[in-house]
Amino acid sequence: MRKSFKIALVIALVITATFAWFWPVMQMSLAGSAHYTEQDKREYEFYTPDILKKMPRISGRYEFAFYNVAGPESQGHTVTFHDTTDTSQISAYLTSLGYVKHDHCSVSGACWRGSDPQERVSFSNFPQLNEVLVTVAYSPNF
Repeated sequence: MRKSFKIALVIALVITATFAWFWPVMQMSLAGSAHYTEQDKREYEFYTPDILKKMPRISGRYEFAFYNVAGPESQGHTVTFHDTTDTSQISAYLTSLGYVKHDHCSVSGACWRGSDPQERVSFSNFPQLNEVLVTVAYSPNF
C-alpha cells in the first residue's frame, strides 16, 4: 500500500506541475481579447504576428491588443502608437515587404494587402488623439 501511495503521489504531482506550467498558455489560447505591451513578454510572443513585431516603432509610447472576432479563425491584432500621426515609416515598411495599398477600404485609413489572401493590414491616424492605429486582421472570409 505504501508503494502504491508513493506512485499515485508522484503521478499527481507530475500532472499538477504540467497543468501549472501550461495554464498561462491555455488561458491565452482561450482568451477573446488581450491588451499588453512589448514588456509583457509572454503575451507579446504569443499574440503578436511577425509583421507587427518587426514594424518600425514610430513612437516611444505604444501598446498592443489582440481580439478574436468570430471564433478561432477570425482574429485581429493592433498596435496603437501614441504621440504621433506620421505614418510614412509604416507605409515604407509595408511597401518593402511587398504589400500593395488598396483604394477600397472598410475603415477610414489606408488598407494594404500582401501575398496572404486571409490577411489585411490597415492603419489610421487620429490627429485629435495624436495616435496611429495599425490593424492586422486574419479571416478566411476576405
